[in-house]
Amino acid sequence: MNDIDLLEQQAIDAAINLNWPTAVDLNTKILAMQEYNLGAILRLGFAYLQKNDLAHAKKTYLKALKIQSENNIALENIERIKILEVRGTKSTMKRDKKFDPNLFLEVPGKTKASTLVNLGQKNVLAQLTIGEEVFLISKKRKTEIRNSDKEYIGSLPDDLSKRVFLFIKGESVYTCFIKEVSLNKVVVFIREESKGKKVQRFSSFPKNIQTNMSKVGSTEDEPAKAGDAEHEEEVEGLSDNELERLAESLNHEEKEFYTPFERDEDDEENLEE
Repeated sequence: MNDIDLLEQQAIDAAINLNWPTAVDLNTKILAMQEYNLGAILRLGFAYLQKNDLAHAKKTYLKALKIQSENNIALENIERIKILEVRGTKSTMKRDKKFDPNLFLEVPGKTKASTLVNLGQKNVLAQLTIGEEVFLISKKRKTEIRNSDKEYIGSLPDDLSKRVFLFIKGESVYTCFIKEVSLNKVVVFIREESKGKKVQRFSSFPKNIQTNMSKVGSTEDEPAKAGDAEHEEEVEGLSDNELERLAESLNHEEKEFYTPFERDEDDEENLEE
């Protein structure tokens, strides 16, 4: 492995760990050795963007376009920068927190990465940064994602949305973070922090959320046994019927449950035009 290969790997590792100052430094070193290394230029632009250094990010992406005029990554991020330049940086400071390297650590049954649907307005998406905490807002069997300013980002896919809605209503608590973001795609990472007593027997995020749970009825009154892998496999999912029964059993509970914000009644204005 030569010096550039080593620097590239280190730069990629820095980005994976959201260590943007180090990513800037490493990609700058690569470009000092290979001025027209497109990969390093794109990584550098992204690192500047995550640091909210819009001027250097824009300059870097424009350099990428001189090398490859139709580069989609550069074009999209320049559009994003233009939105940020107009909107301003009112919420930058709250995102400048030290990144937890274990933030996206996957735990079977307790974590889930999901691509959002029905994305919100681009001027909201443009403000998002990787590792930023966002919030699950559940209402009417739907689960939205909003930022700390209550602005709509997108919604979870229907099957996951319904499940998370019921688990939250069952007093489970989750945290949610931005894992990947562009103007056209947002991926969130959801982590179970605690499980409500009403859903103790069920996994928050089974391998297949639509798993057939035909065996659940026969084991409905038997508590899950810790370490019993076979039993856990049997009850790790919830069928549509189980979801309906769970919904009915929770229906008498108060309407307000774990949500950091109220959802606006009219969501149409939040969707991307």
